[in-house]
Amino acid sequence: MSETTPKLLIGGQAVIEGVMMKSPNFIAIAVRKPNKEITIKVEKCSSIAKRFSFLRLPFFRGIVMLFEMLSLGIKALHFSANEATDEKNEQLSNAAIIFTIIISLAFALLLFVLTPYALTTLLKIHEETNAALFNLVDGIIKLSLFLIYIILISRMEDIKRVFQYHGAEHKAVNCYEAKKKLIVKNAQSFTTLNARCGTSFILFVILIGVIVFSFIPTVVNMLFPSFAALSFIAKKSILFGVRLIFLLPLAGISYEILKLSAYYQKNFLFRLISLPGLAVQKLTTREPTDDQVEVGLAALEAVLKKENGLNKN
Repeated sequence: MSETTPKLLIGGQAVIEGVMMKSPNFIAIAVRKPNKEITIKVEKCSSIAKRFSFLRLPFFRGIVMLFEMLSLGIKALHFSANEATDEKNEQLSNAAIIFTIIISLAFALLLFVLTPYALTTLLKIHEETNAALFNLVDGIIKLSLFLIYIILISRMEDIKRVFQYHGAEHKAVNCYEAKKKLIVKNAQSFTTLNARCGTSFILFVILIGVIVFSFIPTVVNMLFPSFAALSFIAKKSILFGVRLIFLLPLAGISYEILKLSAYYQKNFLFRLISLPGLAVQKLTTREPTDDQVEVGLAALEAVLKKENGLNKN
């Protein structure tokens, strides 16, 4: 790649036996089929933020990105799940994929939001009067559950392969961002870690949530002057409900910090901020095989080809 070639912002995710890559205008999903061939699907994608300029503002863009990546992820999983099998009767429908995603999101809310909240409450720490301590303990429990969950699922063979493709995705992107020729040998020389990874985003959500959620009791008391007179169950229902609502602005804040820390990696402070997320990525990525890196590069080259064709028109 020429030193003068401008870099595009490329992101992606691992899918079943493959990798999805997203450029500003396209997504490409590359999957290794059972017959060892690589099949690639490329689609044009357009963010709603292009139609509504205020959605490109800081904090709003993080929320938009979260929902758009979730939608694209469902598409990518559907395609990869069907391409990774030769059995027609084993292929998944759109409804099955969406149902699986809904169940997964419900499970994530139960395990990583409700459970830490309930356990912290059982420890007799009063959220209304000691919000900082309550959310510090809640954050520690949440982080512990997240790490235990990652460690446990990483022992599953299928998840190990997904984590390898996650590493392949990062190696391909790192190779591109270093402006090296996009070949397997070059990509394999790079780390499986990337400062813009979704794993780092999740960690930021957990850590920054300790601060953001500490303001909830104050906000609730301002909005509901009679809040103090409510029953214990009513209070907890309102506080937890507001906590769920706060997840969206929390995602927006976390995205901005992730973006800054990735952009300013030469700055000591931002490198320091990135370290926890990079450390957790050592659990969610594995060293990929050459075949897996080849798939990651195929997806990357597919979106770059489309972007170059777009720029020529």
